[in-house]
Amino acid sequence: MKQLMLSEVKSKQFLSKYGLVFATEIEAFLVSDAVEAANRIGYPVAIKICADAISHKTERGLVKLNIRDSTEAKEAASMLLNEVKPEDGKASLLVAQMESGRRELIAGVIQDEQFGNFVMLGLGGVFAEVLSDTAFAPAPLDANSALDLINRIKNQAFLDEFRGERAVDREQLAKFLVSLSLAQSENQDVKSIDVNPIIVRSNGSVVAVDALVEMHDSKTINVSSTQAGLSSKNTARHSIEHYEALFAPRGVVVVGASTHPGKFGFVSLHNMLTNGYLGKIFATHLERARVLDVDCCDSVDSLPDGCVDLAFICTPASTNADILRACAKKGIKAAYVTSAGYADSDAQGRQAQVELTKLAEELKILLVGPNGQGLISTPQNLCAQIVGPYPPKGTISLVSQSGNFVSSFMNYARQTGVGVARAVSAGNAAMVGVPEFFEYFSRDRETNVALAYIEGVADGQFLAESMRNLCKVKPLVVVKGGTTTSGARAASSHTGALASNDKIFDSVCFSTGATRVDDVERAFDVAATFATQPLPKGNKTIVLTTIGGWGVVTSDTMHAEGELDLIKLPHDLESEISKLLPQRWSKNNPIDCAGGETRETVIEIMRLVANNDAVDAIIFLGIGIQSNQARMMREGQFFPNHELERIVNYHERQDTMYAKAAAELSVETMKPILVATELAIADPKNPGVVAVQETGRLCYASGQRAARALSDVYRYAKWRGIAR
Repeated sequence: MKQLMLSEVKSKQFLSKYGLVFATEIEAFLVSDAVEAANRIGYPVAIKICADAISHKTERGLVKLNIRDSTEAKEAASMLLNEVKPEDGKASLLVAQMESGRRELIAGVIQDEQFGNFVMLGLGGVFAEVLSDTAFAPAPLDANSALDLINRIKNQAFLDEFRGERAVDREQLAKFLVSLSLAQSENQDVKSIDVNPIIVRSNGSVVAVDALVEMHDSKTINVSSTQAGLSSKNTARHSIEHYEALFAPRGVVVVGASTHPGKFGFVSLHNMLTNGYLGKIFATHLERARVLDVDCCDSVDSLPDGCVDLAFICTPASTNADILRACAKKGIKAAYVTSAGYADSDAQGRQAQVELTKLAEELKILLVGPNGQGLISTPQNLCAQIVGPYPPKGTISLVSQSGNFVSSFMNYARQTGVGVARAVSAGNAAMVGVPEFFEYFSRDRETNVALAYIEGVADGQFLAESMRNLCKVKPLVVVKGGTTTSGARAASSHTGALASNDKIFDSVCFSTGATRVDDVERAFDVAATFATQPLPKGNKTIVLTTIGGWGVVTSDTMHAEGELDLIKLPHDLESEISKLLPQRWSKNNPIDCAGGETRETVIEIMRLVANNDAVDAIIFLGIGIQSNQARMMREGQFFPNHELERIVNYHERQDTMYAKAAAELSVETMKPILVATELAIADPKNPGVVAVQETGRLCYASGQRAARALSDVYRYAKWRGIAR
């Protein structure tokens, strides 16, 4: 593809038409003209070489700064012209007013092959790559999304008042970013724009000093399908009926059942039978063997008509085309293929996968896989998997490009008691993958929150579209591993060099409302919070604790996350709490009960806090402490004598009451109340932990984990417009 880098002069002329403000400058071709230009502008000035073939002038020493008089101007201009090489092409001298400011920014537009065009903002200057504090937003950009982009710079203090200089004029900077976006959107032949540095003047205004625009050859312009208003996939190709056949089938057939307990055809049949699938179960075996109390048919052709909606195929790849044809004749609408040997193997396997997919499309069968681990659907007690586990019932639905991550999430569900509705390993995603399941989850009545693991991205624009559609109605939590194919970059653009797949994907998540987290543990915490807590209406949070240190580290985490407001206690609330606790209580937030929590005190304080209009959410720390002591008493040699049985029962009842009160108050006030203790992991049989789980809620393993999860949930509530 032919590409064209505009010179600095031409780039600035182009961008100026869209309202971008640049430093005053004059182009000259002779040394004498450069000196005259410097005299007209007024000293100090900067002089630099400008040519279409020169992009990084600083690296080649083609910039002279702080020129103070005509003598220095003449000397600098002469030296610069002597540095021009024949391959640089026609060169000129650019004489510019020296702009002063202690802070520099970088901005631009890049094109990512997967996700389209993005506007970038970051801390700039010659150390842009070193600082690497950048944020991206999908183009086109409006004023609000531009302000959001500015707010996503990590070092916000850099934008505030700085060493006697005023805060950056965010409104002007936002207009600058919108203008950049407009310059690209109105000129599809623009490949990238790089503006670096942008000087922040002492009064907070911004002015651009350098700019480069890279163009596509006009014959190779590729307008993305999303920008054209079209999805690159036809999501209507498979109806709800197809997905119901997958997740709520009337009957399932295991194709390729085996009598060998180590084979997929045995394990999958075993898992369906063991977990009490509510529909009819059939199996095929070439010799019509009896496997696990199921009398097998010799083939799909021998199945009764109209009884099976889902085929779970455990046969070699070479047999699967004929099996799909037989399934179609029996009215089977969905097939899950566990077989490997397709795109996961070699070129021949990739071709076989293409042919199998085309066949499934012709037969109007929803094909999932191949090379997948399986699926579960707890409303039907369906465990169609070649490996455990099977989770409790719930409202979280899972989809993953890695079967192991499906297992990981379900293991957390078993550990915490926060259950799952649907789960599916996408395998090679020959026909349908993560985006299609997002579309289904958005319509599925059993799903309240989606949780996904994503690695490769085949169609970034379709993925982003499906994420946005889902997040409009239900929360989505994403763990992203690996990288996508990077977008086309300008070889000499700082903006392009600073673009990373990870940051692009971050911006996609931010703009679509998806909650992206870095690890599966936090991902499940967040999904479980969405599934079991009401969305907060604001970020005003109170930490209620029976131990001061727990409150301190939880507060630190809240501050680090930057979303929740650890509010000052309202005067009326402080007065009411003082009536219940000894004088030594913290009188602050976190509320440290300071050992004054006896009988119903904790519950009464929790009720006061939850019912206060100034409070949006509560994190409660301290459940299980008394039950922990009770366990030691129960296990010791003195139990049940010395009145230990009475005190043990009392302690355990108290913790149970705390858990129930937290859940009831949350429902009553429609405010999230998160209960946390390390005993959730250290002693999961602790009566306090058990009681939290019995209310259907997550018992967080620490106050920090609760604070992180609540921060993520608040971000989504804010994106939905539910929270302030």
